[in-house]
Amino acid sequence: MLHNWERITSHTLEELEDNKLTEALAGDHRVGLLKKGDILYAFAATCPHASASLCDGWLNARGHIVCPQHQYHFDPANGRNTTGEGYKLRTYPVKFEGDSILVGFALLS
Repeated sequence: MLHNWERITSHTLEELEDNKLTEALAGDHRVGLLKKGDILYAFAATCPHASASLCDGWLNARGHIVCPQHQYHFDPANGRNTTGEGYKLRTYPVKFEGDSILVGFALLS
């Protein structure tokens, strides 16, 4: 799959806190970021159910993102809804160029 890679201009990897949900802009896209050790996850900033800001939520004991509005849980690695409602959180690939974070958005064919 081909991607359009957009740079996060508001944060570097070193500035992100572990296990803290952070909203950022990648080009014109609002994304959520979650750093867990050496892994950085990027995901849609809003819940696929009712569009609540996921970065206003929290992480549960399993490291899943909890939506602040209806407490739906999402796995940041694959976007899977782990509380059974059937919604899928959009996730994005991440790569690095020096200190910069780039997020990939699928190109439509």
